[in-house]
Amino acid sequence: MWKILAFFTLTVTLVPTDSLPKSYFQSSKHHGVKADPQFTEKYFSQTVDHFNFNSMGNGTFNQRYLITDKYWKKGYGPIFFYTGNEGDIWEFALNSGFITELAAQQGALVIFAEHRYYGASLPFGNDSFNIPQVGLLTVEQALADYAVMITELKQQLQATDCPVIVFGGSYGGMLSVYMRLKYPNIVAGALAASAPILSTAGLGDSRQFFRDVTADFESIAPECRDAVRQAFHQLKELADHQDYSRIQSEFALCKPPSSAKDIHQLNGLLRNAFTLLAMLDYPYSTHFMGNMPAHPVKVACTTMLSGFNLLANLKDTAGIVYNSTGLLTCFDLYNLYVECADPTGCGLGFNSQAWDYQACTEIELCYESNNVTDMFPPMPFTERDREVYCSKRWAVVPRPGWLKIQFWADALSTASNIIFSNGDLDPWANGGVRKSLSSSLVALNISEGAHHLDLRESNEADPVSVIRARKTEAELISQWVKMERTRIQKLS
Repeated sequence: MWKILAFFTLTVTLVPTDSLPKSYFQSSKHHGVKADPQFTEKYFSQTVDHFNFNSMGNGTFNQRYLITDKYWKKGYGPIFFYTGNEGDIWEFALNSGFITELAAQQGALVIFAEHRYYGASLPFGNDSFNIPQVGLLTVEQALADYAVMITELKQQLQATDCPVIVFGGSYGGMLSVYMRLKYPNIVAGALAASAPILSTAGLGDSRQFFRDVTADFESIAPECRDAVRQAFHQLKELADHQDYSRIQSEFALCKPPSSAKDIHQLNGLLRNAFTLLAMLDYPYSTHFMGNMPAHPVKVACTTMLSGFNLLANLKDTAGIVYNSTGLLTCFDLYNLYVECADPTGCGLGFNSQAWDYQACTEIELCYESNNVTDMFPPMPFTERDREVYCSKRWAVVPRPGWLKIQFWADALSTASNIIFSNGDLDPWANGGVRKSLSSSLVALNISEGAHHLDLRESNEADPVSVIRARKTEAELISQWVKMERTRIQKLS
């Protein structure tokens, strides 16, 4: 069995990023062996616009990255590079312990790079989301950032002959695929965990996402699905009768709703809670994208079936996500959840603005709930809806089909050295690659896995399916490193 990873388990607690020192690590003991992977926070002088030499005066910005050479065989070991996605890079580094475990096994340097316009990597500071400055937030610019950073850091660290493997989860997994496609001269292989590269390119069924969220709850108990559906029906009846005071009371809202718009917002907030519960259905408690108990979908179903008041049960189920501390005395509809161009949620703050813009330009997220194939209220989000919203919010017209043109979409058969891992519990999974396309385009399906569970640190509660997946990933990555090392030696 897969024993070696058990000796390098990183256990972390997510802390507010503004309180993190420049060098931060957590230590833990697992099976009597102590692991101290340490990240140092640094900044890279990055070009603002890689594709227009007259743009922005050839300006630069400080792009944050985290690095640890704790396990690196200097100048020889591979470089494991995480292609940062839509959030603060510390959050991904502290919740992707498998990469550090693998580095300990394979003697690798580990770098987590922050995506432009997220976290502390704002090219124009607080003005980054003004028009036209926000226009430099594209997938292509982000990939070029990573290509330049890898190339220059390899020079600085005297690591020019060290093979590079990229890793990413979710949108970050999409970016790791794209790095291998666009910069195979720089990247020898990619692990793309929970990467919905098909659905975000406009391929597939717009009903798939919320149907799969529903299936997670149905798998616990069909009665759970039915209770959720019935609770939403009861909410609709109250809304149809404009019984807003009762709705405020049942859902502990800070203010009574007063319009169809407020009810729509409430439905979005509630649906988003179920989305997060399904995505983060890990077998142990986590502090990633919020605080979640172990097996949160099961906890949610227990809550939904705990009494006869379905509206109170629905409120309490949403509270698992929005009020995990129990400190909130009421729910503020418009502060807890922001509707945007991503029906699965954009989050809050600057990061949400950045993701909203990307969902209005290159990344297609036209998913709908309909109360027929899923348990949620009918909430359509068509290409036309997206176009109207994005034109009003960002003065842009989305470009459907662009990711398919630019990054191959479902025509990947001529690529190589990419692992597509997906968990069967993850509603994003069926928007990604579920079948191997060749001996080096490998799909790994994790039967008991939620959203990129395989990137997380090893845990005693891990299902056998994820332990096996990590073992396969480690073996493939080791092979790719050897192949790339041989290729480099032949050139020298």
